[in-house]
Amino acid sequence: MAAGKTSMMPIISKLYCSSSQTVLLVRRRPHVVNGGGFVVSDCCTQKVVFRVDGCGVLGTSGQLILKDGDGDALLLLRRKEGLVEALSIYRKWKGYTLDYERSQKVVFNLKDPVSCLLRNNAIRICTEPRVVSNKGWDFEIRGYFPDKNCSVVDSWGNIVVQVGVKKEVEQVMESKDFYHVVVKPGIDQAFVFGVIAILDNIYGESTYC
Repeated sequence: MAAGKTSMMPIISKLYCSSSQTVLLVRRRPHVVNGGGFVVSDCCTQKVVFRVDGCGVLGTSGQLILKDGDGDALLLLRRKEGLVEALSIYRKWKGYTLDYERSQKVVFNLKDPVSCLLRNNAIRICTEPRVVSNKGWDFEIRGYFPDKNCSVVDSWGNIVVQVGVKKEVEQVMESKDFYHVVVKPGIDQAFVFGVIAILDNIYGESTYC
């Protein structure tokens, strides 16, 4: 690879991979809209980049939709349910891309340990097809999402996404309804916010009913 060239890692599409670091602002929808979701804007241009519809919009628990700034669906996010899942030590989610014919293709799955025996284990994500083959996972969540102090780390230990609250946002808003996400160059931003939408739901925040 040529020096200075950013390595792209498209999971949804290379259209959502930037050659430079990107800072995005997440704004949760008003609490009166139960399970309404959130909106993602570019911190520099204020342009809406993504929207997430929660179960209050869709009318279905355990299902979320990530849309682009124009309102076109990019990802269907669905929690696996059933007897096998109820007895599992993991809470399992899958992310599906949606094409123009509305056919679905799995692009990643996320496992959240729910057993007390696995509480020290991180939430881990596997892409399909696999991005990395040296471990049983491609990315993991470190830190605590409800505190808006966590990161997405690849299997080599590199931080590729950082979730936090900028001091200026914290001082002005004094609310956890606003937080920022820093995405490293080359990382698929649609994939990132699909994962964040699932975390939001797991921890009973803006997408949860």
